[in-house]
Amino acid sequence: MKRTYILIAALVVLVLESKAQFAIGLQTGSVGKQMKADVPGTLKKLHEWGIKELEGGLPAGMEAPAFLKLLKENDLTLIATGSDFKELETDPQKVADRAKALGVKQVICYWIPHTGDDFTVDDAKKGVAVFNTAGEVLKKNGLALAYHAHGYEFGPYENGTMFDYLAKGFNPKFANFQMDVFWINQSGTNPVTLLNKYPDRFISMHLKDRLKGTPNSNNGRADVEANVVLGTGDVGIEAIVKAGRKAGIKHFFIEDESSRQWEQVPQSVAYLKTIKF
Repeated sequence: MKRTYILIAALVVLVLESKAQFAIGLQTGSVGKQMKADVPGTLKKLHEWGIKELEGGLPAGMEAPAFLKLLKENDLTLIATGSDFKELETDPQKVADRAKALGVKQVICYWIPHTGDDFTVDDAKKGVAVFNTAGEVLKKNGLALAYHAHGYEFGPYENGTMFDYLAKGFNPKFANFQMDVFWINQSGTNPVTLLNKYPDRFISMHLKDRLKGTPNSNNGRADVEANVVLGTGDVGIEAIVKAGRKAGIKHFFIEDESSRQWEQVPQSVAYLKTIKF
């Protein structure tokens, strides 16, 4: 009888631990070379690593139905896809149609155009106008629009930053944010502090760690080789993931832009599996 109780207790612990885990995602650019060479084989490997969700677009030369079939066979779900700012500005319905064909929930824009390192209030104003207009179109099509900041948005403006200006200007019904923890950290901003300041404005997150000792910058540029295995850098991944979950974020995508992507991504997956909630 005692042994039975021990076994039941062990099973309860395992169930609780499995519930504590979250669906681990990947930004497919992190395996871009492999995807170009062998889509089926790469998706199979992602499944073996334990990845469940993806952010990315349709692989070159493939039709959406065939790609979605491969995803289903490998227990993968495409959650988000990217869009160019200009296309959001000129033809948001086209963006929506492409996203719907892929079955995604989110559309992400990664850059607001600006000259050099000079991100001005006029650039930000244009960004607000485009995102609010396009976001309304996307919402009517069942999609959420998010802007992925790269750090140049944290320059000073009035009593805050350009990011504050964007957050105030975006209509949260139509436009919100994706947090890339590397770039937020790179700008000298604490990602947890930003999450706590805007707890309802981030709909997804890029998880990317930074080599210790890397100097900060706020121009949206950094050495790609500063991307290291999650949990080994200076970003503070565990605290950010926990804060993100507390803020209601459901989708977390590993992103690795280094030359060691193929080796590092499975290590990052393994690290995320150790985080307990």
